[in-house]
Amino acid sequence: MRTEPPPGTLPAREHLPAGWAGTPVLDVVVPVYNEEKDLQRCVRRLHEHLTRTFPYAFRITVADNASTDGTPHLAGELARRIPEVRSVRLEQKGRGRALRTVWSASDAPVLAYMDVDLSTDLNALLPLVAPLISGHSDLAIGSRLSRSARVVRGPKREFVSRAYNLILRGSLQTRFSDAQCGFKAVRRDVARALLPLVEDGGWFFDTELLVLAERAGLRIHEVPVDWVDDPDSTVRIVRTATEDLKGVWRVGRALATGALPLDRLARPFGDDPRDRDIEDVPRGLARQLVGFCAVGALSTLFYLLLYSGFRAFAGSQAANGLALLVSAVANTAANRRLTFGVRGRGGLVRHQAQGLVVLAIGLALTSGSLAALNTASGDPGHSTELAVLVAANLAATVLRFLLLRAWVFPDRPAHRAADRPAHRAADRPGDRTSAPDPRTAR
Repeated sequence: MRTEPPPGTLPAREHLPAGWAGTPVLDVVVPVYNEEKDLQRCVRRLHEHLTRTFPYAFRITVADNASTDGTPHLAGELARRIPEVRSVRLEQKGRGRALRTVWSASDAPVLAYMDVDLSTDLNALLPLVAPLISGHSDLAIGSRLSRSARVVRGPKREFVSRAYNLILRGSLQTRFSDAQCGFKAVRRDVARALLPLVEDGGWFFDTELLVLAERAGLRIHEVPVDWVDDPDSTVRIVRTATEDLKGVWRVGRALATGALPLDRLARPFGDDPRDRDIEDVPRGLARQLVGFCAVGALSTLFYLLLYSGFRAFAGSQAANGLALLVSAVANTAANRRLTFGVRGRGGLVRHQAQGLVVLAIGLALTSGSLAALNTASGDPGHSTELAVLVAANLAATVLRFLLLRAWVFPDRPAHRAADRPAHRAADRPGDRTSAPDPRTAR
């Protein structure tokens, strides 16, 4: 039998069975505020499209967040006349607040939302949710900035959208292309794990959701869309941009300080091929090399700054030794956490002691280089000393990585089996069985 993952851990992705019935597979939320003009046209057009093209049961939820016009009445009428439509009323404004409320309570395995103006062509809806139904992806977004998207909008909105996404890439290192397109979907299990971590209740809500999902290592699928700007949109660009920048600062600070527990969202064994023990394939070598190079570059800069500072009041050998000692301790700690993924205090002292042994090797290389330089030139210039030290450190760096990987932080299969959560071992492909779903298609 399948072992259920512990609370707070995402289950492995699975294809939703075609025999799903009763409960809708897809719940499309349309958040609205004073949209009596467009609401009925939007819902009827969306319902007709889903009835004609979507092969699973679906639901359309109108999330009215504190409208003051006739929107609540129209939403109630649509819910009474169309079985697949329901209406939810909130007494506070905020698109994010509306989505959080509906998504948290929904029983559909796939959750989506779109703007009421239907700026996005509905033909992109099935490609949006298909990877979530198949189990390929965790979230899906429509993108107006991909090469194959077809977009009609004014230069002002084009500039604001591209500038905002450049800010996200520069400040939060995001890789998704379009954070603000009102056309997104998420699997319910992913939403329920992420929503408690998302603070924003306004327009920054979905950007924050995407940033946290990406940082947690979840898979985001992008769909190029056909999109036509709504000239009657009530979005206040300046105010929204200001709130978004505040959100970027808040999330960036939380990520930098480690205040968000994103590690707990790791999926169980069997869902990520990088978790598998494959013979003769080094585990995580490419990622470790990237992490080691990044830490090494910063450590080298730190070392050179320390050496320059110590050199002001000490000889070259003493300055080199002190700079190496301080930077090596910091380097070992950074590589332990970031490159090799070792967490907790277990083995911390031993790792630092072994790191100091590796330091001794680096010290021998760099000190020997300085000694050779002083022998060849009685009084070398400071820039020459730095150049020789950089070359010696490059040689020591290669040896350092090999020693850290093979000796200080060895990646032994026995250790991996002991460290892996019990539910992962029980959930290996071939060991788990899936009971057929008794529900039938709509």
